[in-house]
Amino acid sequence: MSENAAAPKKQGRNNGAVVMMCLSFVFGMGAMSYAAVPLYRLFCQVTGYNGTTQRVDQMSSVVLDRKMRVTFDANVAPGLQWNFKPVEREVNPKIGETIQVNFVAENRSNEVQRGQAVFNVTPGEAGAYFNKVQCFCFTETDLKPGEKLEMPVVFYIDPEIVKAVESKDIHTVTLSYTFYPKEGPKPVASNEGGTQKIEKKL
Repeated sequence: MSENAAAPKKQGRNNGAVVMMCLSFVFGMGAMSYAAVPLYRLFCQVTGYNGTTQRVDQMSSVVLDRKMRVTFDANVAPGLQWNFKPVEREVNPKIGETIQVNFVAENRSNEVQRGQAVFNVTPGEAGAYFNKVQCFCFTETDLKPGEKLEMPVVFYIDPEIVKAVESKDIHTVTLSYTFYPKEGPKPVASNEGGTQKIEKKL
């Protein structure tokens, strides 16, 4: 009788252990998935993988007597009512030469909209050698209704691009941007003197 009574208790403990193991596995996988995105971005920034460009603080000290054709692509994701385009469709700088190009964005909606651009370079092998000194993609952009803004990009192609086996035969690089909507600061309510005020977060 006592053995039969102990069996269900033992089985219940085993079931509880299995449930806890499953929950731990699910939680662990979720945490890994959450961490995977920033880790992947960091990997792309360091290696140039998937056409991710490099961010630098200084200009190149070496300029080659060889040019590189650079074309530009501009896109706007759904949810952002902007016109967005490059001022020039392409440029032909020398490799290592620091150059500035401009893009123009215009808010076609009747409200303030905030956006941020993401970017990549094709072919992907060129990403590690496409160095940005200045770019509007590093920050969020707010545009008032009807406002038009010219935004500069300062970059150069690293001369090392001609030495690497996978990139030495590249003659044309495309820098592509897509502007995505970003949520702006939300107003918060505060209660002073019995009246409710709406304040914006700084």
